[in-house]
Amino acid sequence: MTDEETTTDWDEECDVLVIGSGGGGLTGACTTAAAGLDTLVVEKTGHYGGTTAYAGACLWLPGNAAQARAGVEDSAELGRAYFRAVVGDSTPADLQDAYIDNAGPTVDFLERDHDVLFEHRPFPDYFDAPGRFPLGRGVFPVEYPAPEAGDDLLAAVRPAAWEERLGVRGPEGPFTDGRALIARLLVALRATGHGRTRLRTALTALVTDADGAVTGAELSTSGGEGTLRVRARRGVLLAAGGFEASHRLRREWQRLPGADWTMGAPGANTGDAILAAQAIGADTALLAESWWCPSVLFPDGSANFALGFRGGVFVDRHGRRFANECLPYDRMGRAMLAADVGNSPDRPVWWVFDGRWGEEPPGIVVVPADRKSFAEAGLWHTADTLDELAAATGIDATGLAGTVRAFNAYAADGADADHHRGEDPYDRFFADGTGPNPCLVPVDQGPFHAVRLVLGDLGTKGGLRTDTAARVLRADGAVIPGLYATGNTMASVAGPYYPGPGAPIGSAMVFGHLAGRHLAGRGARLLADSAAEHGRA
Repeated sequence: MTDEETTTDWDEECDVLVIGSGGGGLTGACTTAAAGLDTLVVEKTGHYGGTTAYAGACLWLPGNAAQARAGVEDSAELGRAYFRAVVGDSTPADLQDAYIDNAGPTVDFLERDHDVLFEHRPFPDYFDAPGRFPLGRGVFPVEYPAPEAGDDLLAAVRPAAWEERLGVRGPEGPFTDGRALIARLLVALRATGHGRTRLRTALTALVTDADGAVTGAELSTSGGEGTLRVRARRGVLLAAGGFEASHRLRREWQRLPGADWTMGAPGANTGDAILAAQAIGADTALLAESWWCPSVLFPDGSANFALGFRGGVFVDRHGRRFANECLPYDRMGRAMLAADVGNSPDRPVWWVFDGRWGEEPPGIVVVPADRKSFAEAGLWHTADTLDELAAATGIDATGLAGTVRAFNAYAADGADADHHRGEDPYDRFFADGTGPNPCLVPVDQGPFHAVRLVLGDLGTKGGLRTDTAARVLRADGAVIPGLYATGNTMASVAGPYYPGPGAPIGSAMVFGHLAGRHLAGRGARLLADSAAEHGRA
């Protein structure tokens, strides 16, 4: 929607309107609210937190105070050296600098509020490149107490993934991981006295004035109000995730069969914010990209993120391995794309492992206790021999036998001649084998299992092009005044790479903070411009 002059019937006003309540949106909201700006956060679903609430919430923020407290000697310069070596020139250098240089200051800003606190925990960077930290530079939110009775704000934090997606009751106790981050940011926002939130409120259009500046938004609500027009006196921050849940956009922009295999939070992340910005002239980039990951396929057609593989091999329908199974998850996802496997129903990937692991897959994956449903759906097979397993799965028996025979020889020797599994610190981070290479555990004890894997993702990473203040750009590089973006709504500063654990949420928070700082300063300029127009400069 355009032309504010025809939209004078505002239903509500605020200084800053934030679309989305994940880590990036709430960091931006905390920044503007702490500056005294009336900040309204709207969330499309009935829960705060978006996909951030599902995450382990490691944050890739080089050179911050939490690292220093743990004795980790990191800096922006070390982080920049590593980030540049990995990302190269796939994104603008000044955008990369804005991320790296403001990582520490973002942590400083948030930790000034006693309700936001971070701690360092080991988790390796993902690439062998200059400046890499083999034990990681990531920081995590410290757990936060469970909400007291009557605290409706914290009671609305999105449940953990296993509870919401699988119907498995989560443990009682404090908020942890991504839920802890969202809880802490919500409490910090509330403490400012200038932050408001609304659930079940979705963006349908952006409102602009005659000069193309964004002045507000049109929203739809499920609370009985219907359409709601909100004026945003200083601007709108789009932080509504990507388009991972849109079947149409996944097919159109990524040539994938659909959106069933994402870990995006249900009911959201359908590209609304990106489409609304495109409608007023915003430019986009990286639309073919996602934060990829191997995922276990579920009987209902959805899929669940898996990592930390400690045993078994991944094979295609020919029984061939195609990559190092211990690769960081995004790199494994890209290996699946390169091999053209797991990305459609007719190109299966099977995770084959043996009986030494008992009834649980040797990795970190939330699988319901009801294995019978997987077996009935043909997604989990068990057999006494590899030949029988091949017959049940449709894998070429000769190929599978040859692959396992070669892999077992590699395990005895301690070196994977095909894919170099176990040679990288990330590979060994999860390993618990006892042979010469702890990542190479033989597949030789029946019964044998095969679990179906597909190419999943943690969200798309292509979106709106922005500048170093997170302002949205047009195709010619001009800024759209009053419009900002962060998180997966923004074209990622990491380009087609995933440099280290927490780069998605960490960069979202930094650019949310940068947007908030610019919005807070924008008011002074608006007042000066207004005074000049009226002869009071």
